[in-house]
Amino acid sequence: MRILGIDPGLADCGWGVVDFQSQRYQPVSYGVIKTPAGEDMQKRILLITDKIQRVAQENNVQCASIEEIFFTKHSTTSALNVSKVIGAIMCELGRIGIPCRLFSPLQIKSCITGYGNAEKVQVQEMVRILLGLEKIPKPDHAADALSAAICLGNNGSTEAKLRV
Repeated sequence: MRILGIDPGLADCGWGVVDFQSQRYQPVSYGVIKTPAGEDMQKRILLITDKIQRVAQENNVQCASIEEIFFTKHSTTSALNVSKVIGAIMCELGRIGIPCRLFSPLQIKSCITGYGNAEKVQVQEMVRILLGLEKIPKPDHAADALSAAICLGNNGSTEAKLRV
């Protein structure tokens, strides 16, 4: 199964494509979509969705995993902007027939490290190990996107086993 993982953001949107087969992961590609800060929000979101669509189609992904936003009392404005990005990405992927799952940061950390309160560097190191990479993927948003893809692979595999 080829999975697209997404770490959504308006300024920096991470993406990573992973092959998952027989409980093993293989990195395909990853990167970050950057949008200009002074640009109109609609244009920024369009830039993100266009690139995500291209990445999904060029890599023949079968499903996508998106990290949900973590709300805090002090981050309401940025969280609302990220929510708009998530909605637009889900709409675009749905339009081209790619199903999406959302996972909270806690679910992703638990899946990758076994501990929901793991530090960012711990998650990144486990992503490196699981994907057999020499170095932690950079930038951080790309590593986060790869962890979302791995989470869906683990989750989907477990769900399939429980159905049997």
